[in-house]
Amino acid sequence: MSRQFRIAPSILSANFAKLGQEVTDVIASGADIIHFDVMDNHYVPNLTIGPLVCESLRPVTDAIIDVHLMVKPVDRIIPDFAKAGANIITFHPEASEHIDRTLGLIKECGCKAGLVFNPATSLSYLDYVMDKVDMILLMSVNPGFGGQKFIPETLNKTRAVRQRIDASGRDIWLEVDGGVKVDNIAEVARAGADVFVAGSAIFGAAKDSDANRYNSVLAAMRAELAKA
Repeated sequence: MSRQFRIAPSILSANFAKLGQEVTDVIASGADIIHFDVMDNHYVPNLTIGPLVCESLRPVTDAIIDVHLMVKPVDRIIPDFAKAGANIITFHPEASEHIDRTLGLIKECGCKAGLVFNPATSLSYLDYVMDKVDMILLMSVNPGFGGQKFIPETLNKTRAVRQRIDASGRDIWLEVDGGVKVDNIAEVARAGADVFVAGSAIFGAAKDSDANRYNSVLAAMRAELAKA
């Protein structure tokens, strides 16, 4: 079965002074998903954006908004993001007292649900909830900051998750986030990923000579994915 590859720019690396335009440009340049990094300065050592920013971006784009919650506790904020226009909400198992319940809450709010695994988090959390996840997100850096280097062991983890997904027979997206760029995106795809989060690799490669500023870098990523 051929997989559809989706590129998800992380707005954590965008220019926040003109965020709406950045989202419009990156989607017009060929991106598929807007990746929304939510950090609380508690679960991770950084503080980013909340539901109000999501709500303000929702009228700007029809693209899928993929909200990655790096917050603890997590349940309280889920309905706010659903109401603000999120399409997919993912969270870290360590941030929930009852993972099954949190996945159910996301679905009840009308969003697709997913689990996020840090580099050293065991995949065993998936053993009992494969029937409830629409996305599995593997962090290829330790969460908290953009611009980090890809952790190579993530490739083995990606292969392991791909086997689980294929064995389940379910349509579960496998997303990788952290240090993904033109140079390694094909390797990540060959390991089994089909959604690729890239922040600085995309937003740091803007060209004023491109019609939509990011056409060149996204075309380069697509060209690499075609080799996978």
